[in-house]
Amino acid sequence: MTMSRVAKLILMRHGQSEWNKQNLFTGWVDIPLSAEGIQESLAGGKKIAEVPIDVIFVSSLIRAQMTAMLAMVGHQSGKVPCVMHPGQGKLETWAKIYSKGAEENCIPVVTAWELNERMYGKLQGMNKQEMKDQFGVEQVQRWRRSFDEAPPEGESLAMTAARTIPYFKAQILPLLKEGKNVFISAHGNSLRSIAMFLDNLSKEQVVQLELATGEPILYSFEGERWSKDGK
Repeated sequence: MTMSRVAKLILMRHGQSEWNKQNLFTGWVDIPLSAEGIQESLAGGKKIAEVPIDVIFVSSLIRAQMTAMLAMVGHQSGKVPCVMHPGQGKLETWAKIYSKGAEENCIPVVTAWELNERMYGKLQGMNKQEMKDQFGVEQVQRWRRSFDEAPPEGESLAMTAARTIPYFKAQILPLLKEGKNVFISAHGNSLRSIAMFLDNLSKEQVVQLELATGEPILYSFEGERWSKDGK
C-alpha cells in the first residue's frame, strides 16, 4: 500500500497596507504595503523559510502579491517565484523559459481575483472612525463582521465565501491532495472564508476569527484529511 505524502498549506494575510495604517476601508482598492507591512512580510517569511513550497497563490491586489514575494526572499530553497500569465497573450507566450535548470528553480505564482478581499462598496476609501461617528459603532461592526450583511453596494462575508471557497476547492485542494505544498497570500476576509471551510466553522465562529497581518498559519493535508499545525 502506497502512503500518501503529507502536504502543507500556508495561509498568510498580507502585511499592513498604507490604508490599514491610515485606518481606511480598502476592499478592492489596490494599495501597496506600508513600511511596517514590508517588515511584517519579511518576518512572516522567516517562519516558513524551511517549509518546501511547490505553488504560490496570490490575489490580484498588489498588497497580497508584495507580501508573497517579500516572504519568499529568505526562503531556504533559494527558488525564485515566477508569476504565471495563462491566457494573457504575449505575457504568457513571450515569458517562456528555455533553460530547464532555470525553470526547475522557479516556483509558479498563480494570480486569482477570487482570492481578493471583500469588496467594501461605498465604504472604500472612507475612514473607519468617521464611519462609526456617522452611522454608529454597531452598524459599522455589522458591515465589517456580520456574515450576511453587506456594506452599501459591497459584499458580505457570505458573498466573499461564495467565490473564494469554490475556487479553493477547484484549483488549490487538488494540488494538496497530490501532495504539493501550497502558499496562499491573500486577505483577512478571503482567508477567513477558506478557514471556515477547512476548520468547519459556523457563521458565528468565522466572524470572530482574527488573522494577524503577516502571520503564517500552517495546515497539514494527508489523503482526505487536514489539520492545523500547532505552530
